[in-house]
Amino acid sequence: MNANPQTPCMASAKYIFVTGGVTSSLGKGIIASSLAKLLQARGFSVTIQKFDPYINIDPGTLNPYEHGECYVTDDGAETDLDLGHYERFLNIPTSQANNITTGRIYNNVITRERQGAYLGKTVQVIPHITDEIKRNFMLLGETGKYDLVITEIGGCVGDIESLPFIEAVRQLKWDIGEHNSLVIHLTLVPYLKSAGELKTKPTQHSVKTLLEAGIQPDILVCRTEHPLPLDIRRKMALFCNVHLNSVVESIDAETIYDVPLLMKKEKLDERVLEKLRLSPEREPDIEAWKDFLGRLKNPTEGVTIGLIGKYVELRDAYKSIAESFIHAGAQNECAVSVRWIQSESLVSDHYESVLEELDAILVAPGFGQRGIEGKINAVRYARENRVPFFGVCLGMQCAVIEFARNVLGIVDACSTEMERETENPVIDLMEDQKKITVKGGTMRLGAYPCDVRPGTLTYEVYGRTRVSERHRHRYEFNNAYLVQFEAAGMMAAGVNPDTRLVEIVELRDHPWFIGTQFHPELKSTVMNPHPLFVSFVRAALEYATQKKMLVSKAVR
Repeated sequence: MNANPQTPCMASAKYIFVTGGVTSSLGKGIIASSLAKLLQARGFSVTIQKFDPYINIDPGTLNPYEHGECYVTDDGAETDLDLGHYERFLNIPTSQANNITTGRIYNNVITRERQGAYLGKTVQVIPHITDEIKRNFMLLGETGKYDLVITEIGGCVGDIESLPFIEAVRQLKWDIGEHNSLVIHLTLVPYLKSAGELKTKPTQHSVKTLLEAGIQPDILVCRTEHPLPLDIRRKMALFCNVHLNSVVESIDAETIYDVPLLMKKEKLDERVLEKLRLSPEREPDIEAWKDFLGRLKNPTEGVTIGLIGKYVELRDAYKSIAESFIHAGAQNECAVSVRWIQSESLVSDHYESVLEELDAILVAPGFGQRGIEGKINAVRYARENRVPFFGVCLGMQCAVIEFARNVLGIVDACSTEMERETENPVIDLMEDQKKITVKGGTMRLGAYPCDVRPGTLTYEVYGRTRVSERHRHRYEFNNAYLVQFEAAGMMAAGVNPDTRLVEIVELRDHPWFIGTQFHPELKSTVMNPHPLFVSFVRAALEYATQKKMLVSKAVR
């Protein structure tokens, strides 16, 4: 990194590190995204990366209950869900380089050790692991594409597993010299109801832990349920050794999309630019963001959409879908109320009663046998009752199975994921997956092209014949059954131009019934809501209006 210990190296970009203390889930990703949005709105080129301290190479093999949604980038990286926030706020894609884990760091170092890169040396956490962390810290900055690189450090300061990352931050601050990096520390200022007081001691202890690791935070961002009075800010500034104007309040917000405006009010972006000695290109242009918030908070109508999934107890498992509904709802000036429905609950004799109040149904992605029959029942209800239906990945596959069983009369139709020996595998393992035994990073991942069939609803939604969407799956529609399906009314509305793999199915005689093998939710952003979600919400509005008209006629 720095050959001469007396001379800091020149940085090709400025580096901002976001650390957390006191507790997890304070919202480091939202703070990082909000700051990035404000800096971007001032004319700077910004990217964000997440460094996670767990040993897994990536979150691809983690159960959603463990880690929430696995986000997938265009280049096929399985990443932390915070990268979804980064993309939704900045409206620019991330990549493999934007998410690094302890597992990947150690894997890189051990691989090089086996190749002989350290012959004669004892490979140690310092300097070898920390040097590898620093190399990855700077990868994006050295591309020349970015003025500022924001790095979110996962976990909490003081965690044993985070120590190498914190040490690498300390070293890098020294390596690249003053004014080329800064540390923002996010903490909690709890309110004790019995005492009627905000308490600063957790923040003081958190900063003390950071100081013990050799890092003086430059800015404190304080999560709080109540406004921070001046005396509280003075106390934290004094005992944490930061300037008073660098104690930033992050009060609980109505929506995460309020946070950039709250941070602007607190002048977080101004403090960052001052400390990095950067002149703002202009005042932040966030009018489009304010327009989005105006439509989000002032809907003229509302719909209820059922999300049928296996992991609904942890809503972060479907984070991108939930956010896509927010984007599409604002686009339609419509409040989307998501009803989270456990698919296992839809196997009773009276499952229809759970679905009849919905204005639309989305069957969510997932893996494995559990809850499949409930998802298939939800598809059948939507098809037979002409309720707008959207199937994503496994949701699309369930739509295919349901159609085969109940329309084509292939009563034993199934997926080989659920029944390996089924005689009618309408969904089957992809050919290039059949010899794969290693699980991590081996699915069909990332962005692939899809040719959209003219004359279909899907074409009407996209408005073009070639799209690119992100995937994460091993199983596919079995083309041996395609002629039967199309003759009965389920069309292949989109196919991969190279493999002819069916990417989109839709019903010919249904108001809105689309299933996608890909994950459109992964490309929906605040500034560019995904067209399939926008159209789906609009269809839900139309269905809700029709229901009201029927009820009104019945009353008269």
